[in-house]
Amino acid sequence: MKQAKILVVDDEHLIRWSLEQSLTKQGYEVLTAGSAEDALQYMKDETPDLMLVDIQLPGINGLELLERVKEMDEEVVVLMISAMTELTTAIEAMKKGAFDYVKKPFNLDELSINIRKALETRALKREVAQLRVSQGRPVGVEGLIGESKHMQNIKEMIGKIAQSDATTVLIQGESGTGKEVVAKAIHQESNRADMPFMAINCAAVPATLLESELMGHEKGAFTDAKAQKKGLFELANGGTVFLDEIGDMEPGMQAKLLRVLEDRSFRRVGGTKDIKVDVRIISATNKDLLEAIDDKSFRADLYYRLQVIPLFLPPLRERKEDILLIAEHFIQNFNKEFGKNVDGLSKLAEKFLLEYGWPGNIRELKNIIERAIILENEDMLLLEHLPQELVSRASSSNPVNFMIPPEGIDIEDVERELIRQALELAEGNQSQAAKKLNLGIDAFRYRMKKFNFL
Repeated sequence: MKQAKILVVDDEHLIRWSLEQSLTKQGYEVLTAGSAEDALQYMKDETPDLMLVDIQLPGINGLELLERVKEMDEEVVVLMISAMTELTTAIEAMKKGAFDYVKKPFNLDELSINIRKALETRALKREVAQLRVSQGRPVGVEGLIGESKHMQNIKEMIGKIAQSDATTVLIQGESGTGKEVVAKAIHQESNRADMPFMAINCAAVPATLLESELMGHEKGAFTDAKAQKKGLFELANGGTVFLDEIGDMEPGMQAKLLRVLEDRSFRRVGGTKDIKVDVRIISATNKDLLEAIDDKSFRADLYYRLQVIPLFLPPLRERKEDILLIAEHFIQNFNKEFGKNVDGLSKLAEKFLLEYGWPGNIRELKNIIERAIILENEDMLLLEHLPQELVSRASSSNPVNFMIPPEGIDIEDVERELIRQALELAEGNQSQAAKKLNLGIDAFRYRMKKFNFL
């Protein structure tokens, strides 16, 4: 858990000094300000977790400061410091969003309890919000459906990554293979699980806005920046940021991300102060980043920094033993969502699902099951309920028959020989060789490394 940051705002030097000494000994990071103006200036660069604010301040008073702070960031916890004669004002402050008030002269032990209670309440609200988002959904590796060897290896890797101190993870795989699900599983299995998980699709946000989304901006940083905004790195402090489609990030932003990865700090757009963060950054892509490096669209130094721990998700066609399990999982989910009572798939429907190549992977399977559950009213999903395109493609596939010799054969030797022959037929062109085996380039390169062809 990250160290809580407290800002003490009081015009009396002795009170500021006393509180700073006491709270620092308790493990908090403490900053002080002698006026509301100084406090607001500080908050332009960084937002504290909790503020202790004296009601009587020179210039802008404590009540007005409270209102301005809540406009800047509603999540900041504010405790008001009041004299006995100011209790009516203190109660008014609570109506305006203050957590509580403490009376002067205050007891440091009682104040410590109030601060701890306030911070725990803030953390609990965040946890409840996260639980509402994930309510009814499996968490961690329990949300990953499949019993194939591939999935067993992935679940094992997720456990190791989650419990490690690794702050950068790169997930590679074709579109629809479940990269965000795996990223969430890593987060939920880790000691960061009670902190935020923030996700953004780098391909869906215009390049001009991506920096602001990730790093935030100051008021007036550009034409439409009418207020200070925290970026995902700051909002996720202590937790995880998921950067989907990292291969589509434009080169200028790649350089700025590299700095965040190396220094664990950044500046908001228009800001002048470095903001330190502790986040795990999980990136994902369906692109061949090595190919992108060759054509100068992706930085080599960023690639090697991102893939400290690489994780490859195989396409659905390479783990056919999981297809029916995943289909059944979606049937149960959509039964609940749409109030249906579909028992499962007919044997013929199962056969065609297993024979289909699944170019859209798990996402395509989910969409097909959802469509069938919505449109059909049978007790079971039949072949006629599946899209015609799926049925046509599955029935037109021509599987190759291999004869296993009586003495048996090592399947690893067969796979190695297929990779060798594909490369030979494609004259060393990896993309062409991958196509000859109906593999994605990442899956093909994985096997090349496995059998020492790279």
